Amino acid sequence: MVKGRNELSSNRLALVATAFVALACAAILALSGWREWESRAVYLRNAEVDMTNLARSLTQHADDTFDLAETILAGMVDRMETGGTDPAALAKLQAFLQQRQFNRQRIRGIFVYDETGRWLATTEQINFAGLNNSDREYFQHHLARPDRSSFFGRPVKSRSGGQWIVTVSRRFNHPDGTFAGVVLTTIDVAYFLRFYEQFEVGTNGAISLLSADGILLARSGDDEGAYVGRDMSSAPLFREQQTRPAASVYYFKSPLDGLQRLSYYQRSSRYPFLVLATKAQDDVLAPWRQAVLARIAIVLGLTLLIALIGYYLIRQLAQRQRMATALLAKEADFRLLAEQSSDMVMRIGLDEVIRYVSPSSVRVIGWTAERLMGTQALGGVNAEDRLRVEQAVAALKNGEAEEARIVYRNRHREKGEIWVETALRVTRAPDTAAIDGVVAISRDMTKQKDLEDKLAVLATSDGLTGLANRRQFDERLADEWARARRAGGPLSLLLVDVDHFKKFNDHYGHQAGDGCLRAVARILAAQARRPADLAARYGGEEFVLLLPNTDAEGCVQVGERIREALRELGMLHAQNLPSRLITVSIGGATNVPREAVTECGALVAAADRALYAAKESGRDRLVMSGEVVAWPARSA
Repeated sequence: MVKGRNELSSNRLALVATAFVALACAAILALSGWREWESRAVYLRNAEVDMTNLARSLTQHADDTFDLAETILAGMVDRMETGGTDPAALAKLQAFLQQRQFNRQRIRGIFVYDETGRWLATTEQINFAGLNNSDREYFQHHLARPDRSSFFGRPVKSRSGGQWIVTVSRRFNHPDGTFAGVVLTTIDVAYFLRFYEQFEVGTNGAISLLSADGILLARSGDDEGAYVGRDMSSAPLFREQQTRPAASVYYFKSPLDGLQRLSYYQRSSRYPFLVLATKAQDDVLAPWRQAVLARIAIVLGLTLLIALIGYYLIRQLAQRQRMATALLAKEADFRLLAEQSSDMVMRIGLDEVIRYVSPSSVRVIGWTAERLMGTQALGGVNAEDRLRVEQAVAALKNGEAEEARIVYRNRHREKGEIWVETALRVTRAPDTAAIDGVVAISRDMTKQKDLEDKLAVLATSDGLTGLANRRQFDERLADEWARARRAGGPLSLLLVDVDHFKKFNDHYGHQAGDGCLRAVARILAAQARRPADLAARYGGEEFVLLLPNTDAEGCVQVGERIREALRELGMLHAQNLPSRLITVSIGGATNVPREAVTECGALVAAADRALYAAKESGRDRLVMSGEVVAWPARSA
């Protein structure tokens, strides 16, 4: 009964906790959604303010431009009506227009036409004889109407320059009031485009200048004039202009590129046009979307964390019980495996004290498990290897690595010292997962290490003579060359070749030839008296002796000692006349490396040329490279 009551209470508590967690998660998500929607509205309102300020500024700019055009038109109409159109007056007018410096950035040109459309005068530097503009819309407008006000025409391509222009014109009359002609000013569409390019409206933003009846006069980014003159009167902005205010925020889908746009339009209070400044809504909201994705991810992560914590708390007690049982089973398995293993298994605490060691410790390092328990795990490590082992253990304890494998020398109870290979892996506390120690599995690697050392010697020595082989010589030459260049000291080299060795082999046999090579090798090895000196078999019957920190005089002395030792050896060689003894030809070279003037191969090449000279001059002699070839001079 009590058990059932406790279970019911636990179930009820679980339901309450689940409801609370669900309510908290729902509240967090709802508040986050409301906040993000508000931040979206803020982004849009800020963009609306930007577009409002921009449209108002651009409207003032356009008003000023058309003001200038009207001022010029008024002056020109007055001049035409008072001065007349006789040839003398026209000549004076043309001279005036050519000399007058107008603002060519805003007002492209000024033109005067008579009542038939014939050109009378212009600011353009062209021959206008025979040109007629009676077919233009603005001319027909003034011809048909006695109205003296300015006419703002649709954009046309200029007949004088070929570019798109916006026209502003006025009629002038004869003294009797009849139609006498038209005065026209033109404004380059490109002028507006250049001005609009100064404003940042985003990648897909645009600034447009439109006439009051919906004709597109200029649009930013339209350098080719593809949109100029397009009729936009069917757009809602113009269809509903009677019910719309003179200036307002305007959201619409552009009929030109299909993008949803946020904009602000401003109608001029003085002239028949409006300015429309727009940004693509996606461009405006792009930063908001990036930020909201990050914030949503955080909120979802937080919600998931709350749910997981609740789930974790409910299951924690049962999980701890299961964990304790599992740990007992694992500990039993661990001890069973460790005690049956031929390798030594240790469990080491964070204080580097041995907590457990398997019985195989006697076989590996000679000490019983009882003797090792409670001692320092690194106590028997060789002093030269200890720092490296400590660094590996420290990396494991600090969590920088989960496992490591190291080879080092360790004290043995009976053998003195052995090579040991140890695999290390961290252990973690079951409740906190924090690192609480290290498990080490060790085996005796002495035999393998000795074999590796022998293989390393074989890889760098000549099997017949026991000298260094060509590979070891090349490596040492490069090292000693670099060292001599740093220290500024000399480096010498002797190339030694057994004279007429093939004839010796043919006459006495290959076994005798091998013995001859070994005898020469012993003499060379005896002359490599310093630790840095190196005697090597260069190939066939050719040997080399590397002499660091040795000048040319010392190099000659060593070479002569080699020849003297061979004479004292007195090994017969009937085919080597006139001495009938084994002799050698020696080429020597000495150099003080200077920065990168020469490479180490040049030293060998110089000695080789000296050896060739020794052979050519009769063999059984030493020739130094200075007697054969000059070293490259260092540039000043």
